[in-house]
Amino acid sequence: MHTIDARLGSMQVRPADDLAMQRALELAAAAGLRGEIPVGALLLSETGEVLAESGNWKEAKFDPTAHAEIEVIRAACEKLQSARLDNCTLVVTLEPCPMCAGAAMQARIARLIFGADNKDYGAAGSMFDVMRDGRLPHRAEVVANVRATQATVLLDNFFDTKR
Repeated sequence: MHTIDARLGSMQVRPADDLAMQRALELAAAAGLRGEIPVGALLLSETGEVLAESGNWKEAKFDPTAHAEIEVIRAACEKLQSARLDNCTLVVTLEPCPMCAGAAMQARIARLIFGADNKDYGAAGSMFDVMRDGRLPHRAEVVANVRATQATVLLDNFFDTKR
């Protein structure tokens, strides 16, 4: 295990976190090939089982809420037949926006692992910190910048082709 800066102290990146992020990066790349912003996400159970995985589907579904995080939260809740994802881990290539961070908090997700900082909409420490806001009844452990360079390259390449 190695340690990574999680903004409010150091958190441990588990080997399984790194493997999950690699899969999230594959999902992000696939989303980019479909014309979506290349973001990928996984939802893991407490034991590390993949409950759901997705990339962004916003453009294809004509749905502004079809971010990768929302897609995996919905699918995992359906699979577990519960609106609560206690002790689960959300792994995503880009720091969640306020909508996605709010959904993660509503689902009571325990851990967030993310790749690249979201300098425009980040809600896990960059712009806001919904995930650890002491005014809210639930907080999550946040591990930032796992494979951040790879996630950033995917995003930069995608937007470079759009310009």
